Amino acid sequence: MPEFSVADHRFMARALQLAERGRYSTHPNPRVGCVIVAAGEIAAEGWHETAGGPHAEAMALAAAGEAARGATAYVSLEPCSHHGRTPPCTDALAHAGIVRVVFAAADPNAKVDGAAVLAERGIDVSGGLLADAARRLNEGFFSRLQKHRPFVRVKVAASLDGATAMEDGSSQWISGPSARADVQRLRAESSAVLTGIGTVLADDPSLNVRDTALDTRGRQPLRVVIDSRLRMPAGSRMLSLDGDTLVYCVDDANRATLEQAGATVVRVEAGSERPQLEAVLADLAAREINEVLVEAGATLGGAFLQAGLVDELVLYQAPVLLGSRTKGLFATPDWRALSDKLALKVVDIRQFGPDTRIIARPDAASAAS
Repeated sequence: MPEFSVADHRFMARALQLAERGRYSTHPNPRVGCVIVAAGEIAAEGWHETAGGPHAEAMALAAAGEAARGATAYVSLEPCSHHGRTPPCTDALAHAGIVRVVFAAADPNAKVDGAAVLAERGIDVSGGLLADAARRLNEGFFSRLQKHRPFVRVKVAASLDGATAMEDGSSQWISGPSARADVQRLRAESSAVLTGIGTVLADDPSLNVRDTALDTRGRQPLRVVIDSRLRMPAGSRMLSLDGDTLVYCVDDANRATLEQAGATVVRVEAGSERPQLEAVLADLAAREINEVLVEAGATLGGAFLQAGLVDELVLYQAPVLLGSRTKGLFATPDWRALSDKLALKVVDIRQFGPDTRIIARPDAASAAS
């Protein structure tokens, strides 16, 4: 690992701040920021705003102009070296006269070998500075390219006694307005929002982003429904909204009706009478879906947990008790011993109005021990 100065850390931290601005808008591309530094001072900044638009390096170089000659570029992800929707950033950096490039995380895309290309052009290249932070900002992008499946985040709202709905299925609203506003942010940063046919039939959800203050650049997440027998009504609310709805099934006898209503129907291999979740995620990855937000009932949420496909659990817990005649968080196997438990690692706890949001991830270390 190369040695980095205090100034290097400061400029890379700024590049990461810039990258954060694209949290809701860059799909399916990664969130990237760039800072051009000349004579120890920031000469220009840029960030990737939307897919198909200029990359962060191109934005910063355009703003820097001649100040880029002899300068250092700090980039939160290894510069691209291939032609995609835009030309290679390695070419732009070299032509602008950049003499040093510092990047945070190496690009997981096998087509990218930006560090080697820049080095061949005589540019001093160093990578790995604040790499963990850069990877966290783009966990879905890294998951899609390395695991060949999206990053899966499961969202649930529950009472203090772990209930997600009353016995009759009613659940609106357990959490308060502040927590629901935070869910809008989760949807906005997701490539897709996924639910099951049970939730569609019970609640007729929209699964869209309704907070116009969020800078999504007009992008709506893909809506995904797991519907084994295609029971989804053609008049479902989500089919009348802007954006696409993808329905996964194992029996497509009703395909024509749903497709006429605007859905895209995909038949996949069955797993326990429902579409095999691994196959669903693989198909979503092939469609360049980076992050999936699961908003579903206990059965489908439990199926994702049992399959080991949950990367992150987001639990909004309201300060209420709903009693024993309720529905729980997840349908799980018949666990009988404490050793059957699923170990989680809490990574964040914060308050949203009266509700508490807990973010936890499967604890691989505890599971191994």
